[in-house]
Amino acid sequence: MGAKKVAEACCPVSEEACCRVETLVGVDERGQMVLPKDFRERAGIKAGDKLALVSWESEGKICCVLLMRAEELGALVKERLGPVLRGLL
Repeated sequence: MGAKKVAEACCPVSEEACCRVETLVGVDERGQMVLPKDFRERAGIKAGDKLALVSWESEGKICCVLLMRAEELGALVKERLGPVLRGLL
């Protein structure tokens, strides 16, 4: 599935919708990253929430990563694979 389809599945596409660089996130020596508090608050991300890390690969290298709520990913998988699985049963 293309990046546009993933974005459309979790974010409404409209004239006002846009992508932007929110902030730079550092990675510590243990490989951990911290999302800034103001971003977490705006995104409604709370301690204990599960986020899925989705990646795109080009020429054998990961070139883009996307974080999305795990429940959004689950709904997307059910929407796309549900009809396929029902056809197999």
